[in-house]
Amino acid sequence: MRGSAEGFGDTPELREAYEVCEAEVRRHLGRLWTAIGALLPEAVRPFVYAIAGWAVRTDRIADEGSPGDRVERFARWRAGTMADLSCGHSGHPVRRAFVDTVRRWDLDRALVEEHLETVAADCAAVPDFESFADLRRHLRGCSGATAELWAALAEPRGPEALRLVSVLAEACQLGDLFEDLPADLAAGRCYLPRGDLRRFGLEPGDLRRGAPRERLDAFVDVQLAHWRALLDEVVPVTGMVGKAYQPFVHSLLLGAQTYYDEVTLLRSEVLTAGIEPVRLDGEPGRRRARPVPGAVPGHVAVIMDGNRRWARARGLPPAQGHRAGERATLRLVNAALRLGIRHLSVYAFSTENWDRSQDELTALFEALAEGIARDARWLHGLGVQVRWCGRRDRIDPSLASSIALLESMTCHNDVLMLTVCVDYGGREELTAAARALAAEAVSGAIRPEDIGPADLARHLYVPELPDVDLLVRTSGELRISNFLPWHLAYAEMVFDPVPWPDYDLARLREAVTAYAARARRFGGDGTLPVQTGHGKRAHTG
Repeated sequence: MRGSAEGFGDTPELREAYEVCEAEVRRHLGRLWTAIGALLPEAVRPFVYAIAGWAVRTDRIADEGSPGDRVERFARWRAGTMADLSCGHSGHPVRRAFVDTVRRWDLDRALVEEHLETVAADCAAVPDFESFADLRRHLRGCSGATAELWAALAEPRGPEALRLVSVLAEACQLGDLFEDLPADLAAGRCYLPRGDLRRFGLEPGDLRRGAPRERLDAFVDVQLAHWRALLDEVVPVTGMVGKAYQPFVHSLLLGAQTYYDEVTLLRSEVLTAGIEPVRLDGEPGRRRARPVPGAVPGHVAVIMDGNRRWARARGLPPAQGHRAGERATLRLVNAALRLGIRHLSVYAFSTENWDRSQDELTALFEALAEGIARDARWLHGLGVQVRWCGRRDRIDPSLASSIALLESMTCHNDVLMLTVCVDYGGREELTAAARALAAEAVSGAIRPEDIGPADLARHLYVPELPDVDLLVRTSGELRISNFLPWHLAYAEMVFDPVPWPDYDLARLREAVTAYAARARRFGGDGTLPVQTGHGKRAHTG
């Protein structure tokens, strides 16, 4: 770190300038960025806001007004910024805070020039990118350059840190591009590669007019492939900044991944509908479900396997695998909501996992605790009810208390029931239930000959948990590993080869589609209605 926060806001004029930048960010970057920004260490947050606020004001000057006026006003803004950096002061409040930040932290002024040059070119001409590589150069100048500026404040570690933060910013801007796509197309501005359009016999105007749906879907799928490559490239970045900055970078990556999942869901509809802003701030952000054709499983259970193997394949420590797995779990919740699934159970930690090394256990529980603290309000805002299924006597008391508080916070929600299995083992659950029934029999509360399945079920960890309709296990293993044996009696099963951190909405949709194509007979001939996991009667023919 080349600078210091010491002396920040040492004059009323400078303090006011930083406050103006923060207001600029809050007003124009939306709730997602504001919520993520709150995760930054308080001592550094004003400087990151100064960089972001200056970038936002720069973009606004380039976008607003008539074309001729924009070019002239932007030229004055650009010249003023560089002059202010040279003299070390500015009469404009946004530039005043930005100049103080750049000089205080000795940031690379070439990055400022790169950003201004890229925005100037975008201001002066209609975008025309032949290839995705051309689009990336634009994204790099717009978002990547300014991301490198703030990344220098985040204790970057290793030669790749700044570059990968830049790539992460490109991936985030792709989400913004799709969010703004309908408005940009209406204004005659198409940022998507012309070469990809020609590949499917399309022109930019076809994206608005509605060419054949199949071609438009295929075109969007190619853009998703470009985007996915960036997201795959940046996964190590969360471990390449100081520990205090990792939640901020983690959430930026999660935001980009969630936008990616939304485009995966919408496909060509995004060309006219755009994306509803993704929220991670705990404010209600519920969107209508978009289930696949056919029967939707009422209860999906997931064995989230492969975090360590995913990390090992990338040369990363297991802790990074568990944090990537946490992001995948949040994406799973969002995907379940969007696909209309009502019950979701995840295998977070089994009774057998205690055999792992102490270092890995510490990393796993730290990731779980940090996730609960960071994501509780988001889950609550989405209407998710969280329940703990498993033993409650062996987990660290502070973590157990956090899970219990999350249960209490969300207990009245009813959009999605999320059951988190922590220190869970199916045989232990059944043994404990049998022990409770035996005690009832000994006391005379129930006669042994009267015991039926419902009596055992009411002594399970979560008595109201419905039977599982669909079990998904990742990472290619073909077993249930002591997970919910009572509830899996008639579950359909899908075994996916990808490791858990790579699981996304597209793969869950494939599993649900496969489920919908199966005939569920429950031991009968398939002609009678059967009970599904969400309490409705359906024919399985």
